[in-house]
Amino acid sequence: MRLRVEFTTEPFDLDEAPPHALVAREVIEAAELDAVDVGPFGNTAEGDADAVLTAVDALLRRALAAGATRVSLQVNAVGEGDK
Repeated sequence: MRLRVEFTTEPFDLDEAPPHALVAREVIEAAELDAVDVGPFGNTAEGDADAVLTAVDALLRRALAAGATRVSLQVNAVGEGDK
């Protein structure tokens, strides 16, 4: 099974990315995921279910430890050809 995760971390800072946002992006970029897209208002990544779930666990733990007060995420099961 393939999964797609979309997430944001808060609080937002429009002038400079806060530490929790940087940590969350580091986790996703270092994971063995496909189609990683990070941006100022949302991030997405896709990959094998085990890889996505492992990355989400690390993302939540590390972003909260780095000061996130909220992590919003959505995980969808996708077919091999879905994008």
